[in-house]
Amino acid sequence: MSKRDANLLLEDILEPIDKIQKYTVNLDFSAFQNDDKTVDAVIRNFEIIGEAANRLPEEFRKNNEEINGNRIRGFRNRIVHEYFGVDLSIVWSIIENNIKRS
Repeated sequence: MSKRDANLLLEDILEPIDKIQKYTVNLDFSAFQNDDKTVDAVIRNFEIIGEAANRLPEEFRKNNEEINGNRIRGFRNRIVHEYFGVDLSIVWSIIENNIKRS
């Protein structure tokens, strides 16, 4: 795995989450999907989250099963390898249900 400590990798996950929250705070889905810069920025930050999650040590994953690393990594792989086929409604759903502050 990574030579970075799990705590640093968690910071690598939390920082992009903060950015996604900041970029989308006053947007609805329509505004989001029509703002290419925000879409690009959000997708890039999801890539970073997925990469950091992929590097978390196995022991950490076992001790923190509430973090669904498989889904995070799977989403990262999907947006990286099918970039032009990314379904923005799925991205927005993840933002709304897993990222945005209430």
